[in-house]
Amino acid sequence: MDYDVFNGDADGILSLVQLRLHEPRDATLVTGRKRDIKLLDRVPAKEGDRVTVLDISMRSNVSDLSRILDDGASVQYFDHHNAGEQIEHPNLDAHINTASEICTAVLVDRHLDGAHRAWAIAGCYGDNFPQMAERLAQGRDLPLSNLRELGEMVNYNGYGGSEADLHFHPADLYREMAGFPTPMAFLSSKPEVIQKLTDGYYDDFAVADQAKVLMSETGAEIRILPAGAASRRVSGMFGNNLAQDNPERAHAILTQQDGGFLVSIRAPISKRAGADTLALQFETGGGRAAAAGINHLPDSDLDRFVEAFRTAF
Repeated sequence: MDYDVFNGDADGILSLVQLRLHEPRDATLVTGRKRDIKLLDRVPAKEGDRVTVLDISMRSNVSDLSRILDDGASVQYFDHHNAGEQIEHPNLDAHINTASEICTAVLVDRHLDGAHRAWAIAGCYGDNFPQMAERLAQGRDLPLSNLRELGEMVNYNGYGGSEADLHFHPADLYREMAGFPTPMAFLSSKPEVIQKLTDGYYDDFAVADQAKVLMSETGAEIRILPAGAASRRVSGMFGNNLAQDNPERAHAILTQQDGGFLVSIRAPISKRAGADTLALQFETGGGRAAAAGINHLPDSDLDRFVEAFRTAF
């Protein structure tokens, strides 16, 4: 049996689109919202099975990865998040690169020698790497504004406090795009998919106008969004926009939830470092150097987070 295990954001979904164009498989899809990263505990792989893992931290899945490998399955793993101490195993083909200027879609693009470059470019835009997207596009006649909108809307869809918050389940959104040779072919054939996401995005982004500034300094700013599904959906993209508009400043977006906050952290675009180190100081934190998050920051830890954020940035 084959399993495709992937983050429910643009980087995970568009990486899988590339791989399955290159090597089609009738695989069981294992995914969830963007912050559902401990996905390998859902994979009962055994000897002879093939598991592909895209854009989820090895650090967060190490015990289940070891189980799957020791039970005889083969695993191909692409990721750019903080990996912790990496596993070495004869059944593991790992493509891990935690450099701050890379994403999983690029790792897959390199593995495939650019065979499906337009999908990789959309993935870069979705993961908030527009400069990288433009570098990949050099010498190619591509509609970058369309690829940017696609990547950003697929990424927006992945955010939420639960799968009920999402406009599309990530597995369903992948199925909508799977098999199209290019993003342009997908957009031409199924414009209603991106239109639904675009409408939702602009409706939700109005909530960002309600954000309260908790702390603002030269190099760091924290904003708080009110509780609600719209805030949970838009928090990550709001953080991305602030990061692009203020490249020398780190940002944290805290969305109110029962007893605490959902946290999105963005390191300064000019440095792209430190977000994961900060998030990992808290129990439900994780991510990568440029962008990270905390699934639940208790009210009692708010002051500690503010001081840690100020110290980090």
